[in-house]
Amino acid sequence: MNEIILKPIGIIHTPFKEPGGIPIQPDAGQGIRGVVEVFNEFEAGLKDIEGFSHIILIYYFHLSKKFKLLSKPYMDDTERGVFAIRGPSRPNCIGISTVKLIKRENNVLFIEDLDIVDDSPLLDIKPYVPQFDVRENVKIGWLEKKVHKLHETRDDGRFAK
Repeated sequence: MNEIILKPIGIIHTPFKEPGGIPIQPDAGQGIRGVVEVFNEFEAGLKDIEGFSHIILIYYFHLSKKFKLLSKPYMDDTERGVFAIRGPSRPNCIGISTVKLIKRENNVLFIEDLDIVDDSPLLDIKPYVPQFDVRENVKIGWLEKKVHKLHETRDDGRFAK
């Protein structure tokens, strides 16, 4: 397969200048605000986004170190497969976060509930639609016994360069 080259459509600005201490999921970052600066050439693509309360940001983990196929996730001491964890060190270093959209001003989106490091390159935005994105009868594997740790767990820098 050929190499895929992605072009950022913007930059995500947050209060987190380095990975250490960041909430590990948006739900644990409730109330933390930031902005998404969409590059001017892509501003027209924001038309009608104000009608959504939440958006999904797809971005590049620009500070992630080289990935390993087995890693210890934040809320566990057991090595897990990279595709069974949500850490940032991945083969393609792509992150996703569902955040609250506060408002739009031209090419700038004001957002809340963050788990993203400052200056992360934005690859795409999608509207969050519960009827499309929420599933029933979900199993969460090894996280079943660990998910209660979410709000107390922070990035300890283990996946950063």
